[in-house]
Amino acid sequence: MTNFTVVIPARYASVRFPGKPLHELAGRAMVLRVADQAVKAGATQVVVATDDERIAAAVRDDQVAGVRVALTDPTHASGTDRVQEAARQLGLAEDDIVVNVQGDEPLIPPVTIRQAAELVAEGPADAASLWAPISTREELLDPNAVKVVVAASGLALYFSRSPIPFLRDVTGWDRVALAPHLQADTFKRHVGLYAYRVRTLNRFVTLPEAPLEQLERLEQLRLLDQGIALRLAQAVEPIPAGVDTPEDAQRINDLLAS
Repeated sequence: MTNFTVVIPARYASVRFPGKPLHELAGRAMVLRVADQAVKAGATQVVVATDDERIAAAVRDDQVAGVRVALTDPTHASGTDRVQEAARQLGLAEDDIVVNVQGDEPLIPPVTIRQAAELVAEGPADAASLWAPISTREELLDPNAVKVVVAASGLALYFSRSPIPFLRDVTGWDRVALAPHLQADTFKRHVGLYAYRVRTLNRFVTLPEAPLEQLERLEQLRLLDQGIALRLAQAVEPIPAGVDTPEDAQRINDLLAS
């Protein structure tokens, strides 16, 4: 059994959806539903890392998940910074494994959380994530769906909001010409679930933003820029879309209620 800690970064402020972590889905706060999935994954401990006392109080008052709270610096630039501070507060050793599960993924399959942790435990990379096949032209061309190219070794080569790899012989992303590639998993969507050894997490937050990271607005490019290996594998179960907007929350609420 791989021992790992799940840290769920959760901030109250959001331009598109203020208070998102506390939004109720079928009668239970979103962040608590994420925590439920992390507990089911068999994590040694589950911690919500937040800068907001309202979120902290909701977690402390919950009698179901048995989740801890780490109050973190409100000035953090990213969820990764918040996860690293929580790991430090917990006193985790450099070799320990931490899985960063986003606080807006209430339907994330527990098996994929454990899968990410086991990828790190198996080595050789000290950081890991997952991918899912892209099967539609619309998703391929959507800049919000991050694409990844993976080497035969399983290590990430590059991430982009643009469609990669580029198909030289396909003009205008023609649907018919694309079809066999969409069926053959040529295109991979990156799933934003990360597992790290604590030593890699500690190093990551000390590094400056990479030029490619600034251009693509993808912080995982900071790892590649510094030569830090990131291992990728296909998610063993489909991971449903998370919650970015109130409309997304209503869709998931309806699904849970049914």
